[in-house]
Amino acid sequence: MTAPFRNWDEIVAYGLSLPETELAPFYGTPCPKVNGKAFVAPGREAGSFCLFTNGLDEKAMLIETDPETFWETPHYRAYPALLARFGTDARDRLETYVARAWWDRLKKPQRDRYGPRP
Repeated sequence: MTAPFRNWDEIVAYGLSLPETELAPFYGTPCPKVNGKAFVAPGREAGSFCLFTNGLDEKAMLIETDPETFWETPHYRAYPALLARFGTDARDRLETYVARAWWDRLKKPQRDRYGPRP
């Protein structure tokens, strides 16, 4: 079993391990981006980070199937992003959804190069 993500620095390191990413400002905070678009952000709640999703259906599914890891506050309602808690046992699932958020921000030639959505 892989150790959980413990903090924002570990999420940033994972995000930057994905191809063609850079650390660049997002609302004043350095965040992993691809094509100038953030796919994770520190979030507004201690102990969690913001993860962008591929729509409200995916977001609802994550909250419903793993509320220990995925949740939201009123700030994120009706927006395709949610909060993900540090320290949960869902490291593999978090890696998958961070990679999906990265892939969702790729351009078509990049998607062709990197293959189907994780």
